Amino acid sequence: MKVIGITGGVGAGKSEVLDYLAQKHNCRVIKADRAAHQLEEPGGACFEPLVALLGDDILDAAGKIDRQKMAARIFGNAALLQKVNDIVHPAVKQYLLSEIAKEKESGKRDFLFIEAALLIEEGYAKIVDALWYICADENVRRHRLKVSRGYTDEKIDAILKSQLAEEEFRKHCGVVIENNGALAGVYEQIEKELGEDQWQK
Repeated sequence: MKVIGITGGVGAGKSEVLDYLAQKHNCRVIKADRAAHQLEEPGGACFEPLVALLGDDILDAAGKIDRQKMAARIFGNAALLQKVNDIVHPAVKQYLLSEIAKEKESGKRDFLFIEAALLIEEGYAKIVDALWYICADENVRRHRLKVSRGYTDEKIDAILKSQLAEEEFRKHCGVVIENNGALAGVYEQIEKELGEDQWQK
């Protein structure tokens, strides 16, 4: 089984790529943000540390972490955000390592795809067999974000500023999937990559 990390900037179309992979290949797809949400549930590895850090007032009536309350508590406080990341990111990585080990032991799948915005920054290159960069031109990404999510130019500017530059993604990722046009072209690129002899070893 090959483990492939999927990354790219916001609006690049990572979700479409992952949906296609899940439908067409014998694989499992794990999204790091969903894994984080699971770990932040009561009983999860991040729940008690986050409540201890941020206080009981981030909980909802059911005793679960309210994401909007947590976001409001962190907003504008870089030091607090770093402390939250120091809790969540290592826990997510540990979860992913555990899932990789389980999938390899089962031997049932050809691929495990891991999607995360911070694959490069968090050193995931050391735990995957390859990194794929899903990319699209900035004007295409901006249009998608306005249409699909209703984001303003100001919000898009802030998000783009916080993410890695194009050259950083390309420097660290061995495979680049261009997603500027029709999805058929994207699927063709994917099949070319997965059909290479290296994946059959």
